[in-house]
Amino acid sequence: MERARKVANRAILKRLVNESKQSRNGEMSSRSPVSYTPSRYVSSLSPFGSKNHSRSDSLGARNVSNNVGFGVGSQIRSISVEALKSSDTFPRRHNSATPEEQTKMAESCGFDSLDALIDATVPKAIRIDSMKFPKFDGGLTESQMIEHMKDLESKNKIFKSFIGMGYYNTHVPPVILRNIMENPAWYTQYTPYQAEISQGRLESLLNFQTMITDLTGLPMSNASLLDEGTAAAEAMAMCNNIVKGKKKTFIIANNCHPQTIDICKTRADGFDLKVVTADLKDIDYSSGDVCGVLVQYPGTEGEILDYGEFVKNAHAQGVKVVMATDLLALIMLKPPGELGADIVVGSAQRFGVPMGYGGPHAAFLATSQEYKRMMPGRIIGVSVDSSGKPALRMAMQTREQHIRRDKATSNICTAQALLANMAAMYAVYHGPEGLKTIAQRVHGLAGAFAVGLKKLGNIEVQGLPFFDTVKVTCADAHAIADAAYKSEINLRVVDAKTITVSFDETTTLDDLDKLFKVFAGGKPVSFTAASLAPEVENAIPSGLLRQSSYLTHQIFNMYGTFMKRRPTCSLQIKCATLTIICYLFRYHTEHELLRYLHKLQSKDLSLCHSMIPLGSCTMKLNATTEMMPVTWPGFTDIHPFAPSEQAQGYQANIPLPRTP
Repeated sequence: MERARKVANRAILKRLVNESKQSRNGEMSSRSPVSYTPSRYVSSLSPFGSKNHSRSDSLGARNVSNNVGFGVGSQIRSISVEALKSSDTFPRRHNSATPEEQTKMAESCGFDSLDALIDATVPKAIRIDSMKFPKFDGGLTESQMIEHMKDLESKNKIFKSFIGMGYYNTHVPPVILRNIMENPAWYTQYTPYQAEISQGRLESLLNFQTMITDLTGLPMSNASLLDEGTAAAEAMAMCNNIVKGKKKTFIIANNCHPQTIDICKTRADGFDLKVVTADLKDIDYSSGDVCGVLVQYPGTEGEILDYGEFVKNAHAQGVKVVMATDLLALIMLKPPGELGADIVVGSAQRFGVPMGYGGPHAAFLATSQEYKRMMPGRIIGVSVDSSGKPALRMAMQTREQHIRRDKATSNICTAQALLANMAAMYAVYHGPEGLKTIAQRVHGLAGAFAVGLKKLGNIEVQGLPFFDTVKVTCADAHAIADAAYKSEINLRVVDAKTITVSFDETTTLDDLDKLFKVFAGGKPVSFTAASLAPEVENAIPSGLLRQSSYLTHQIFNMYGTFMKRRPTCSLQIKCATLTIICYLFRYHTEHELLRYLHKLQSKDLSLCHSMIPLGSCTMKLNATTEMMPVTWPGFTDIHPFAPSEQAQGYQANIPLPRTP
């Protein structure tokens, strides 16, 4: 295209020079009427080229003072308004078919135009008369889109969040952010419908499943689900299916996250189930109509309870136990499977996936072999290919929405495989020891905060064990929350006298010192967070501490002799006493994880290679311009329950319900 443009420009320039020479030689009289022909010049600014100007347009151009003239001598040409507009439009770059090509395709289908094809296809009864978008009717160019998103981002205010409730700040490893989240070789084709072109993603999702089964203590896991709330709703549906719909009551303990309770109530209507919320001590199975019960471990207000006897009592009544949990907490806590839970659900968000004002995040569901045929989502399994070599495939998958819709249990398209890949690689990158370090640090920060509050006095810290969330009883919770707000800190107000403070891997000692000032109510604080370290003790009872191993597979512990090479430079020869150098490798280093990610992506077919026949939904259609803001801090670091005035950029981008 560039070569053709240069050739055309040279031809135009040659013609104009010749006409100029003729004019200087007197062959064209300045007083004689000028005969103009339509210009054949095509503006390089026009996105698709422009039509020839009419004779009258060319003649009129001489007498319009604000038109732009091109050429020499009397050769004058006006430029179109379209040619002056920005050329970085979305249709030009992302809708490759020109209007002429669209018409040709429509004609091949037997219609004069695309509109005629639509008229013959879409029933008039379901059409809207007109759709008007007064603000963006003309559409934004790519550069305008970026500026618009920057403006929205600037309207969001990033406060330090201690709200918790299943959403936490996290450090996204840059090697994962850049090479998975921002890499079209991963995000354009992330749902692995076709095993033969998805071996890389399938291996990563198998890593995710291994991570979940190890941490939950149950043998089966899917990969993955939409979020924790909907995963709990899927577990509720499983409980209903296990008893073949004969028991229609599902109990939810009130120590579960509020959003999880709300989602289950909404989904229960579709299953004709009755949802009952109750305090743990008040749960009653005497009706004989209870199919399952949902509890939180740790609870939404931070408490850690021993559910051993609770689970035994439920099982004695024929009730299945669903346990919603936290992956980082399970690094230190006894796994739900060892407590007897039948189904375990939760979110992998804090494993390297930003909060993003509530999602999306990869959830998980783990259970026993007994219920594997009732599990929603996809399950990755190890198999062999046609030549007998090891291969991966979706061993069981909920694909009935395409084939047997009457037996569909869920839609695997909404399973957040991309974010499951990020969470899995977070575990690979840190390994079991790295995750243990993070978990112990988070727990230690929470413990230091509890010790500091006790020193401040006039504030009561809950006596129950906790992992990362400290429950505080005070005289005026709203006054403390307001003081925190002034320091750009968000706390969770449970009621007029109760606050919870949740910690994560991004929390620092400086953050604790700021919190102490807030809770001191203007009084001087005589200690620092660092000075409290010797007084901090493990707040988890020995009976609930994890004893079992986890993440023992070599993929999470990659180290050893990777390759042996002869010295390649004099420095190596001088430094080595052997003629062979051994290189230590582990995926816990950035360069080795980078190589591992590239190795996996090279096994897959993505938009980097061609269009994808299956398995990418709309991700393959997202322009790079649309993907860029997804990872901007102004969008990623906002808690979903942050005050709405801190999320004005998000609010402006969320369409309001239409008024009748």
